[in-house]
Amino acid sequence: MVFGWGKKKQEEKPVEEIPQTKEVALSDVGDIVADLEKLRESQTVSEVKRLRNNTAPLIDDLIKVGNMLEKDTLNVDDIDKHLAIIVVRGKKQVINMIKKGVVSLPEISSIDDAKKLDMSLNQLLKKVGDVLGRQTRVIHIFAKKYAAQLKDNLEVMNQNHSDIHNILQNFENTKSNSEEISNALKKINTLKSTKIEKIQKITDTNNELESAKERLASLEKSIEEIKSSDNYKKYVESKNALKLFENEKSKIKDEINTQFTKISRPLGRYEYASSLDKEQKTILTKLLESPFDVLIPENRDSIIVILENVRKGIVSDSISVKDVDKTLSQITEIEESLDGFISQVSGYFQKHQKMQDELNLLRSEKLISLETELEKVSDSKDDLELKSETFQGEVDEIDSTIPQLVSEIEKKLRSFSNTKYTVLMS
Repeated sequence: MVFGWGKKKQEEKPVEEIPQTKEVALSDVGDIVADLEKLRESQTVSEVKRLRNNTAPLIDDLIKVGNMLEKDTLNVDDIDKHLAIIVVRGKKQVINMIKKGVVSLPEISSIDDAKKLDMSLNQLLKKVGDVLGRQTRVIHIFAKKYAAQLKDNLEVMNQNHSDIHNILQNFENTKSNSEEISNALKKINTLKSTKIEKIQKITDTNNELESAKERLASLEKSIEEIKSSDNYKKYVESKNALKLFENEKSKIKDEINTQFTKISRPLGRYEYASSLDKEQKTILTKLLESPFDVLIPENRDSIIVILENVRKGIVSDSISVKDVDKTLSQITEIEESLDGFISQVSGYFQKHQKMQDELNLLRSEKLISLETELEKVSDSKDDLELKSETFQGEVDEIDSTIPQLVSEIEKKLRSFSNTKYTVLMS
């Protein structure tokens, strides 16, 4: 500071103490922290009170200096009158500051009192420092006999205030650490409760899983018994026969498609150029897309009508083709083959339906029910396995988190005392 009391005394380096070690149960940490915080609060109040009592006489000294300075003329009559005005004004500012700013210190009986003292001293020293800083030349030149006393007095007051502030800051750090330890203990208790719940869920889930596995084994055995029966073997043979027969559909379909592809262009042009009823429009569209699907007896006459109308369109040039004779010949060929195609398609579907009916008679409703249940139980087993793994992962996470929290508690306990605590989790 400008006035000269800002230098701190050289602090002696404390002798490093060898910390004591002590093992404590996790359940006792809360009480230990509460006792240590209470002790630290008592020590803090006591130390601040001591510093306050050491500072109070200095306040009285400041007031006395103010009174003496007020009565001292400083021999201003012997100096230049312009300079005398500056000295008198400076003297007045210092006196007014002491009268208004230097007040008695509050008594200390609690932490709140200590905080008020810290604030009061801070304001007092700031006011004194500001005024004496501005009037430092006046004091050092014209009031030398007061300068040293003020300097020594305020240096001690400033040091005391700094000590008070640091002591209170240390106590706030202690409270902060105490709260953090308390929060860590709460979190550990919550994690322990959660772990118990998760372990119970693992047990329940694993029990369900064992039941599911037993049910799966029972279902597989029942299904195997059915599949080993003669009736099931006949069912498999019929199913394979039906699948093999279904290949005939592709052959018939390819043959029919090959024929109708030959006249797809005139059929397409007829579709856009003609006015057809809804039924014929649907049949014509299918003839272009998949003629196999409409070659049934009920559609025969409509198909003949469509083919003949296409023929007429070609002959009348309303439907243009590259080779008229060839196209007309292809239409004739399709008309002549139409009954055969329809017979092939109808025969295929009739035989397919017959084979399907026979297969349905051989199908075991019990087997279907068992296989449906098997799929459900299998899905349930997979879900249970995933749940069990998830719960176990959460338990493992808790098991790794709790030791970390305990380690943090041990570190924060070191801020309370020289004792090195080892926290036992059992």
